[in-house]
Amino acid sequence: PFSTPNTVRIRHGESLGNVDESAYVSTPDWKVPLTEAGQQQAIQAGKQLKKLVGDEQIFMYYSPYERTKETMDAVCKHLNKDRIISIREEPRISEQQFGNFQNVDEVVQAKQERHSFGRFYYRFKSGEAGLDVYSRVSSFISTLVRDCQQYQKAGYDLDNINVVIITHGLALRLFLMRWFQFNVQEFEASENPENARLIVMKKV
Repeated sequence: PFSTPNTVRIRHGESLGNVDESAYVSTPDWKVPLTEAGQQQAIQAGKQLKKLVGDEQIFMYYSPYERTKETMDAVCKHLNKDRIISIREEPRISEQQFGNFQNVDEVVQAKQERHSFGRFYYRFKSGEAGLDVYSRVSSFISTLVRDCQQYQKAGYDLDNINVVIITHGLALRLFLMRWFQFNVQEFEASENPENARLIVMKKV
C-alpha cells in the first residue's frame, strides 16, 4: 500500500522585498535575496529540521527564486548530505506573479484591492490570480505523489523518508488548501506563515 511520507513545508526567510517594497522596482522578483535576518532565520530552520528528521532520509523541492534557493542552501548546511536522496528545483511552487519590474505605488494599491476583493480570485495586472497558483501547485502535488511511488518501487522505505518543500507564503497556503480540500472561504481566512517557519504534516 502507498501513503505519502512525512512532509515539511518551509516558507523562505525574510527577503528584501518583505521589508522594502521598492526592492521590486529595479530587481526582478525572482532575484530578490534574503536579508541578513532572513539568513539567520534560514539557519535556525535548518537546525529545527535536523532535530525533526534526525538521520532519516530526505528528498527536497525548492522554488527557483533567489530567496528560496538561499533558504535551501542554509537549511542543507545542517543536514547529513548522505541522507539527502535528491534536491530538485520546482518552478510550479514559485511565488505568485505580480508582473515584471513593478511600480511601488501601483503594487501597494493592487494589494489593497486584493485585500478587499479576495486573494484567491484577484488577478494582478500582467500577473496571476491565486487561482493560477492553485492550479500549478495542484499539478506539482500529482508529481510529488508519483515521485513518492517511484521511490517506494525503488526500495526506499517511505516510513523513514521526509519530503521537504521550500516555497513562498501564498504557494504554501494553496498547497495546504489543495491537499486538505479547503474551500475558498477557508483559504481566505488563512494567513501566510512566518518567514522560515516549518509546517509539518506527519504520517499517521
